[in-house]
Amino acid sequence: MLAALIAFAAQAGAVNAAPQTAAPETVNVLVDHAKVVRLPERAQTVIVGNPGIADVSVQKNGVMVVTGKSFGVTNLIALDAGGALLAESLVRVSAASDSILTVQRGLERESYSCTPICQPSVQLGDAQKYFGEVGGQTTARNNLAIGTNR
Repeated sequence: MLAALIAFAAQAGAVNAAPQTAAPETVNVLVDHAKVVRLPERAQTVIVGNPGIADVSVQKNGVMVVTGKSFGVTNLIALDAGGALLAESLVRVSAASDSILTVQRGLERESYSCTPICQPSVQLGDAQKYFGEVGGQTTARNNLAIGTNR
């Protein structure tokens, strides 16, 4: 998200300019993936319109990491120390489709990650029973790996 903001500000030379009326740039990120974005110079505050769709983590040296959390579109705003708008962009979060196989059984959906062998992989929109069973196994396995399974 922030990368789009930075690219937008750099391309438009808008670091000191008033907000523009042109459509903002779009940062595309996949659910459960991250993208590194450079913030505009002097950016002090970063605002995500809907943190349920995407999250940001500001790092040192003007770098921000945008993580896709759920499907949808939200906005990202960068402000300077005085609260002036430096840049704004859209963040579009979508599903990875290159290695996901979707099985539709009536109204019930199941997802499998095929890289190259197909294994269960819960995705937003999967049937509740499937999501709960596979998600529960994943959680139990992760807890065993870190020694917190009780």
